[in-house]
Amino acid sequence: MPQVDNRPIDVTPQASTATGGPLDTLSRALEHVAMAAACAGAAGAAAIGAMTVASVLGRALWSVPIPGDVEITQVGIGLALSLCLPWCQARRANIFVDFFTQRLALRGRQALDRVGTLLLAGMYGLLSWRTSVAAFSVHEAGETTMVLSLPMWWAYAGLAPGLGLAALIALLQALKGEASSGDPAPADTECAR
Repeated sequence: MPQVDNRPIDVTPQASTATGGPLDTLSRALEHVAMAAACAGAAGAAAIGAMTVASVLGRALWSVPIPGDVEITQVGIGLALSLCLPWCQARRANIFVDFFTQRLALRGRQALDRVGTLLLAGMYGLLSWRTSVAAFSVHEAGETTMVLSLPMWWAYAGLAPGLGLAALIALLQALKGEASSGDPAPADTECAR
């Protein structure tokens, strides 16, 4: 007696069914870079958290905080966040509001998502460009932090790569038609592997 397959059929339209093309190869490569950046950002955030705990304990127990802990935290967390943005974009895990579009047909929502992703790519690109310009400007001015006298230009320069990578990923998603459909891609735990 033949077996009947009772599994539901996935009728969700796929934006890009061809695999192995240049855009897919670039997409996979950027996703690997984004994963590495996110792991570095997560490690940096964990280190900042450990330093903050050590500083608070040092202040509470021995009245000896870590000098410049606030400066290090401000710069470190900004850098960590910018390094995690590309992975967030690659997984299409940004927050979006679909209140006004939930009654549109699927094609309409996909078109709006594609436009939104393209606008997001432009915003990331603009932020990357402006933080790079700011890094050069601050370097020329010789600006430093107040407590540790660290040069401030590297704090700005450190933001640009993460923002630039997020811009490339969003642009590629818009070109491929992989804008968010409301459901982020499944979570991945590559950093733990």
